[in-house]
Amino acid sequence: MHSRKRGNAGSKRPLVPGQFATYSAEETEKLILKLAKDGLQTAQIGAVLRDQYGIPSVVTSTGKHIGMVLQENKLTPEIPEDLLNLLKKAVNLHNHLNKNTRDAHSKRGLELLESKIRRVAKYYVAVTRLPESWRYDAEQAKLIVEKGK
Repeated sequence: MHSRKRGNAGSKRPLVPGQFATYSAEETEKLILKLAKDGLQTAQIGAVLRDQYGIPSVVTSTGKHIGMVLQENKLTPEIPEDLLNLLKKAVNLHNHLNKNTRDAHSKRGLELLESKIRRVAKYYVAVTRLPESWRYDAEQAKLIVEKGK
């Protein structure tokens, strides 16, 4: 019987942090700000820094997370990225269900997703990242996603 090896796509962080990074903390922060202004999310910024610039860990080179660097420079988005990604999923599911009204699995998935959106939003209201009056609404989510693109 032939067993198929699964290769790991992408790059890996080096075992010894800082061994390959030739960028100073200030240079790394400038790169983060440049990538954020280009419209990348924090996870995408981390992947670009790792794969293209050889910076395996922003925390070891700067002492701060990417989100902290963005927050210090007032570049954090109005709606947190994880919530925005969930809203994008919900909008896509709503569009799917408008075309496929009998898709029961997707209806259940949408119920679970909307529940998760409400839980995450409740957290962000509690930590004052969102206003007290923020509520999830499918139509508002469409507008937010269109604005966020």
